[in-house]
Amino acid sequence: MTGMPAHTEPEEATMAPHFTPEIQASIDAVRQDVAALHAELVRYGLVVWTGGNVSGRVPGADLFVIKPSGVSYDDLAAGNMILCDLDGTVIPGTPGSDRSPSSDTAAHAYVYRNMPDVGGVVHTHSTYAVAWAARGEEIPCVITAMADEFGGPIPIGPFAIIGDDSIGRGIVETLSGHRSRAVLMQNHGPFTIGTSAKDAVKAAVMVEDVARTVHFAREAGPLIPIPQEAIDRLYDRYQNVYGQSGDERR
Repeated sequence: MTGMPAHTEPEEATMAPHFTPEIQASIDAVRQDVAALHAELVRYGLVVWTGGNVSGRVPGADLFVIKPSGVSYDDLAAGNMILCDLDGTVIPGTPGSDRSPSSDTAAHAYVYRNMPDVGGVVHTHSTYAVAWAARGEEIPCVITAMADEFGGPIPIGPFAIIGDDSIGRGIVETLSGHRSRAVLMQNHGPFTIGTSAKDAVKAAVMVEDVARTVHFAREAGPLIPIPQEAIDRLYDRYQNVYGQSGDERR
């Protein structure tokens, strides 16, 4: 009969994935942490507008959580953090899955796939660190805080264009076998890694602090290198003795 609507099958609804209670609890905890840690990037002046991102690996699962792309830091919350697998694919049917993830998601995913001990990744556009990256120059280890935190200079990674895993490959190639938890991607800016998202954020804060200090020192006169033996001793003490027992990255 004319005028009757054609019969159509209802669209299949996107089903939320089923996780064990333990994994779901881990996902929820990482969502909370990653959402809250973005405020630290703002507090320490490491980002402007919506640039920069924090991600955190979900313990016990091949998953990580990252911020959505282009969303104001004031609007970030646990519920709009995005859950991805280690290929950087958004997990459908989960909170935030209707949004696009950060444009750096492929880089973060590559790091997680190839550095299994990494639990957090951070990218910022902090001013002084980006200035060193723009010159393609590593930050030399000339202050004890650098020896403590990074165990030597902060290296330069290769120039790479955002959009695929090229940046991630550069991060992994530069930091594999290196004590530094930070890399300055040439003409781009700093990426940091850590045992957790919080640890990676701490590294991002410290990168900008030492980048600024060493810049001012070099403007004032010649830099005085720290002998390698002293760097090794400082790094060992800070990583293994300093702080309270059980502290994360004391």
